[in-house]
Amino acid sequence: MKKIIHKIHKKEGFEIFAACDKELIGQTISDESYSVKVSEFFYGTEAITEKALEKALKEATNANLIGEKVVKIALKSGLIKEKNIIKIGSTPHVQIYRI
Repeated sequence: MKKIIHKIHKKEGFEIFAACDKELIGQTISDESYSVKVSEFFYGTEAITEKALEKALKEATNANLIGEKVVKIALKSGLIKEKNIIKIGSTPHVQIYRI
């Protein structure tokens, strides 16, 4: 079962790969410092496998990830370090930029 949702945003040569845990779609994740609406508009509706997510993250120039599953895959793949992860409430979130 595919439990990861993703979308690729492209505009004027700039690309952002967005992915989240499927169960977060439609929720607003917040704490005293941050509030993030996990919307279909930004994170998409298309399911992706863990293996395809790992491949896409290795190829992406920029990525926005939210949720336990997607952040764990990025961490396991060596694309981020634990110190790169912020928590919004109890939900992990990370952004990856390659310049």
